[in-house]
Amino acid sequence: MEIFKEFTFEAAHRLPNLPPDHKCSRLHGHSFRCRIYVEGPLDPVFGWVSDFGDIKAVFKPTWERLDHHYLNEIPGLENPTSEVLARWIWQELKAELPQLSRVEVFETCTTGAIYRGD
Repeated sequence: MEIFKEFTFEAAHRLPNLPPDHKCSRLHGHSFRCRIYVEGPLDPVFGWVSDFGDIKAVFKPTWERLDHHYLNEIPGLENPTSEVLARWIWQELKAELPQLSRVEVFETCTTGAIYRGD
């Protein structure tokens, strides 16, 4: 069974490796959405894979580092593409959330990235 918890955060970024005339090379912001997925067997007593509150508690420190911040200033996010951001979130959570199965980052309503680990 796989479950997810969705979060939103507001953040600014720019993609410094793009040509100067590319719109994403300029400072801009997004209302990001992020889904954290965990998988495992259904607990026979509780009837769930994990408590959604536990996922929220693990993600909270990471969310606080991202929400209303300039992503390029966060170590590891100097080139904060959706792909890099999804992998970075995975790396932040995996030790405390061993059931982590994937991280989805939505930069807009129609664009994003999915990371499933190495």
